[in-house]
Amino acid sequence: MKASKGAVNRINQWFTQLLSTAEGLLSPQTLTCTACSNKYGTQRELPLCDACWAAIPWILQVHCRSCGRPEVCTDCQRRRETYFVRNRSAVSYSPLMKEWLAVYKYRGHEKLRELLGSMLLHAYHLHRKSEAEVTVSGFELITYVPVSHKRQMERGFNQAQQLADELGRKTGIPVVPILERVRHTDKQSFKTRGDRLEDLQGVFAMLPAAKQALPELVSQKNVKLYMVDDVYTTGSTLNECARAIQAELKGVEIYGLSWAR
Repeated sequence: MKASKGAVNRINQWFTQLLSTAEGLLSPQTLTCTACSNKYGTQRELPLCDACWAAIPWILQVHCRSCGRPEVCTDCQRRRETYFVRNRSAVSYSPLMKEWLAVYKYRGHEKLRELLGSMLLHAYHLHRKSEAEVTVSGFELITYVPVSHKRQMERGFNQAQQLADELGRKTGIPVVPILERVRHTDKQSFKTRGDRLEDLQGVFAMLPAAKQALPELVSQKNVKLYMVDDVYTTGSTLNECARAIQAELKGVEIYGLSWAR
């Protein structure tokens, strides 16, 4: 029996759709780079094209054991008192990394949140590498540098908190809010080292809930607290955060985890 014209058309449409699906399965997958939006076809750990992947200035060798800088650090030599154990950063703060952070932090491109948070995992592994040298262990918690209410309203989010949340998802380590910023300060990136030190004194305090919950935990366990921030410049912010925590919790060990150095 001869098929009707309508049936033939439906068969042709079905066959065309089947071929299209098969071609899609056999051809290389097209992906979009999170950083530059260019298309690429090779799946990798980070959602980046070849050019952006190759341009990341990973910190692979640490020169300063305190701050994690890949070259000689004069800031650590000049610091009178250090309240944190050490800091490790994922990348050097190159012009490209500065651009990525600006797009995320100031232009609201929050798709970069997952990318930068995943990159922070490298800094965490640098900490683990350092610990292997001295065999240190402990109960791990992640927290973050707080922003002022004014800054939170301007941006709509705290980038340090978002990076901490991403790192927590990657590692399974609990993320807990511990500090609040009790006084607004202007952007630290435009200030000298001396101005940073003076400006940050007394700016952080422990949250009441953290004061109640953490002392018992610290008394029972060797607690390692990772303090997350986007950029480590002189270490003034991390040091002041650590000082505020240690004023209330004497037994806690505080480690800096920053995306860039």
